[in-house]
Parts: sequence; C-alpha cells; structure tokens
Amino acid sequence: MKKYFITGLLIWIPLAITFMVIAWIVSTLDRILLWIPEHWQPKVLLGLDIPGIGVAVTLLIILATGLVGANVLGQRLVLVWESLLARIPVVKSIYSSVKQVSDTLFSSSSHAFRKALLIQYPREGAWTIAFLTGKPGGAAARHLIGDYISVYVPTTPNPTSGFFLMVPRADVIELEMSVDEALKYIISMGVVTPGKKGEAALLAPLES
Repeated sequence: MKKYFITGLLIWIPLAITFMVIAWIVSTLDRILLWIPEHWQPKVLLGLDIPGIGVAVTLLIILATGLVGANVLGQRLVLVWESLLARIPVVKSIYSSVKQVSDTLFSSSSHAFRKALLIQYPREGAWTIAFLTGKPGGAAARHLIGDYISVYVPTTPNPTSGFFLMVPRADVIELEMSVDEALKYIISMGVVTPGKKGEAALLAPLES
C-alpha cells in the first residue's frame, strides 16, 4: 500500500503543481482586462467570463508594442518617454536600473546566464553552481588585480534570489551543462541530476 501511495503521489504532485502554476499565471494576466473600460470587457460583450483572454490580450499588447518600437517613429516615442521618466527623481533610478538589467539579459549579443559554472562558495572546499553574468566594470574592476569574471550564485530552491560575486577566472570551472539543466539541479536541491553532459571542463575556452 505504501508503494502504491508513493507512486500515486509521484504522478499527481507534478500535475497538481503544474496546474496551479499555469492557473496562477492565467488568473494574473486576466487581471489586465480590468484596465479595459467595462463596456468593452469580454464578460460584458460575450455575456460570460472566459479564462485565458487576458493572456491573449497581454501577448497582443507586447507584440503591438514591439511593432511600434521597431520603427523609426516608435523609437522616437520611446526616447521621449524615457527622457520624461528620467526627470522624475525616484522613478528614473528604478527605471534605468531595471532597463539596464533587462537589456543585458534579453540582448541577443549578451552572454549573461548562458553558461553554468562551478565555484567554491561559501568557503574553500564547498562547491556550488553559479551562472556567468559578465566581467567586473567601473570602480570595482580597477581594484581587482588579474582576470576576474562576474557570477550569480542562486539560492535553493528559489533561484530568483542569490548572491553576486566577482571571482578569479582561474578559480572557476565551466560545466558542460545547459542553463536549464543547471536550474533544474538547483531547484530540486540536487535530486534531479543532469545527464552525462554534466561533466565539468576547465574554463580556459570561456568567452569574455
């Protein structure tokens, strides 16, 4: 009975968690419909509430914004909007910081979070997985002697929080492991191990 019960849990728990996550995403995006005037909302027009319309509306808004922002007129509008935000004391700090991070992460030429690394942290002899984010810059780089790289060390099981470190390139091992595999390994607290491709290789060919 215990074996059958555990087998049932192993089948239903992933399904239940997947359903809850998707339901949360859909319900959250459906709240965007509250921005639409009440007489234009699908519930009023169609006479019933259809879950998931908010997702479609959100995708359409993102695509429309991208189409507008990709042409010359749209780029000028974006510049005017950004210059307006830059004049607001608190908003300009938040917006500029978030924009720099998002531009770095989503840029096609960026190497951020494209390599899984193995580093010794929080002490020598204890190893953990980190992600390459770039190279140190600014005043910090001027105080570092030698070849350093910037890494992000995520926490387990929540990888959205973590630590930013600047470590010598020679102290880092690059893993032949995709970022997705590394994230699964971290989130599962080491239970879900990567395949044979997870073997380590020295960081010599790591791009700057």
